[in-house]
Amino acid sequence: MKRLFMLLAMLVAFGLGTLTHAQDNKPADAPAPAAAADAAAPAADAAPAAEEPKLDTGSTAWMITATVLVIMMAVPGLALFYGGLVRTKNMLSILMQVFVTFSMLSVLWAVLGYSLAFSEGNAIFGGLGKAFLSGVTPDSLQGTIPEYVFLTFQLTFASITPALIVGGFAERIKFSAVLWFMALWMLLVYAPIAHMVWGGGYLGTLGAKDFAGGTVVHINAGIAALVGCIVLGKRIGYGREAMPPHSLTMTMIGASLLWVGWFGFNVGSELAVDGVAGLVLVNTQVATAAAVLGWMFIEWMVKGKPSMLGAASGAIAGLVAITPACGFIGPMGSIILGLIAGVVCFWAVTGLKRIFGYDDSLDVFGVHGVGGIVGAILTGVLMSSDLGGVGYAEGVTMGTQLWNQVVAVLVTVVWCGVVSLILYKIIDMVIGLRVTEDKEREGLDITEHGETAYHA
Repeated sequence: MKRLFMLLAMLVAFGLGTLTHAQDNKPADAPAPAAAADAAAPAADAAPAAEEPKLDTGSTAWMITATVLVIMMAVPGLALFYGGLVRTKNMLSILMQVFVTFSMLSVLWAVLGYSLAFSEGNAIFGGLGKAFLSGVTPDSLQGTIPEYVFLTFQLTFASITPALIVGGFAERIKFSAVLWFMALWMLLVYAPIAHMVWGGGYLGTLGAKDFAGGTVVHINAGIAALVGCIVLGKRIGYGREAMPPHSLTMTMIGASLLWVGWFGFNVGSELAVDGVAGLVLVNTQVATAAAVLGWMFIEWMVKGKPSMLGAASGAIAGLVAITPACGFIGPMGSIILGLIAGVVCFWAVTGLKRIFGYDDSLDVFGVHGVGGIVGAILTGVLMSSDLGGVGYAEGVTMGTQLWNQVVAVLVTVVWCGVVSLILYKIIDMVIGLRVTEDKEREGLDITEHGETAYHA
């Protein structure tokens, strides 16, 4: 715990320094995880008035499909992936945590979250101008798609991100504590980071690139999971008793659903049907496949045998790493990124985890946190046109872009780490975070939900 506080203190010092340079206000409805280029406003008397946005039915149809694909990622994809990794006595508890978290935050996003992330505010927070979806109508447009479609697509991001966190403290947390933490975390961590990156806030203004959520989704979730597993402490018997996944078949099915659904996540973030969407499509596929190979071969070398769990974990690592980069780098760069992510994330869930001794139950930090950091930083390198990427904005060098990416990573780590720690501590003082030892030994399915996944 002392190490955690020292790390957070150092990161806070850095974060406060960088945030002092933030600009106060940005336009209200800046495009979200799309790669829409920032066009300079022409002089008032030098160019004709911009055309009024028009609905594009093709893009709208695709975005509805992409939204449904992301919902499939959470339920059933993530639920089954996590469910297969826990012990039999906790199977239903993890399904319940994912299912209800996704449901609860869908409602909270419509009530308040969307406004905090995507309405006009300051460099960190959006305002309350669209609370309760005020002013949003069937005729409202976000670019060339209905705003209702846009906000629902964003809803899926805001709802699946907290659901990722539950893997960090699986098998030992109270269900009531999960609900309180997720609701507060979405409003105080996810929404501000989304606003800073996609909603016209500080990091977008800085020039940091995050196409579909390397910082907003994966680093955010990974850091919250790491802080949570340290605050709650290790599972009873961790390191002394065997805790193997109870169904790798189910985990493989979940990973496959996540892989398919991720095309909605990444390709949908272009918010249009165009050439960039095609680039994102191929990048997502080849990076993921390369990460499977990278993880498998390094595991084969180190452990002597390649495993199904390793291949599935490699796929998720590749999907995570390509998320921030998918609209900015080329296919060959994506393969390189996937290979690197597979190897680095394998090390994170084996060597790094062993060095520090934390019990991140389902390796949320090792895969999502570390994979997101790798992807976010290497975006600044691989987007170079010399390496097959789309190139940098005018006047921006690789060094400048790389620095912007590092700042985005560190600001996300600072904000998420500090606020998450405060939320865990408050909830622990008010209702308690962890179940009793007897309940943990019996299993959360029976003690928290009164039912079992399997019957003899």
